[in-house]
Amino acid sequence: MRLVIQRVKQASVTVDGTRVSEIGPGLLVLTGVSLGDTLFDAHHLANKTAKLRLFEDEAGKMNRSVQDVGGQVLAVSQFTLYGNCTKGNRPSYIEAARPEQGEALFNEYVQALGKLGFPPKTGIFGADMQVELLNDGPVTLILESTGRLK
Repeated sequence: MRLVIQRVKQASVTVDGTRVSEIGPGLLVLTGVSLGDTLFDAHHLANKTAKLRLFEDEAGKMNRSVQDVGGQVLAVSQFTLYGNCTKGNRPSYIEAARPEQGEALFNEYVQALGKLGFPPKTGIFGADMQVELLNDGPVTLILESTGRLK
C-alpha cells in the first residue's frame, strides 16, 4: 500500500456536485493499493497513520499525533498512486490492485483506523472525485508497506 498523508486545516470530497465527506483539522490520506498488498499491510499502515507525530506541541515541535490533537481523517482511494511513468508518457497501472482487491483492502484500512478510535470519513471508491484541501504547513509524507518483512 502507498499512502500520501497531508496535514490539513480542512478537506472535502465532492462527487457529481454533491459534497460526500468533509473534515476539519486532521489528515487527508490518499490511499493506493498494489497487487501484492495484504490485510497485514492495511492494519500496519492504519496503526502507523494514527501514531504519526505530525502536529506541533506547545514547543512548536511535531510531537503530537492525530489522536493526540483530536483530529479527523479523510481517506480517499487513489489507484493512480501506483502509476508507473518510466516508459513513455502514459502511466501504466499494472502494479495497482484490481478494483475488487483494492476496495477490500481500502475498506480494511478504513475499518482498522475506526477500531483505533477515530472512524475516518471517505470518498466513494471508484468514483470521479474532486478533493479540496487546505494544506497545513504544508506537511506531506509518503508511507509504503512495500519491502517490509511480513
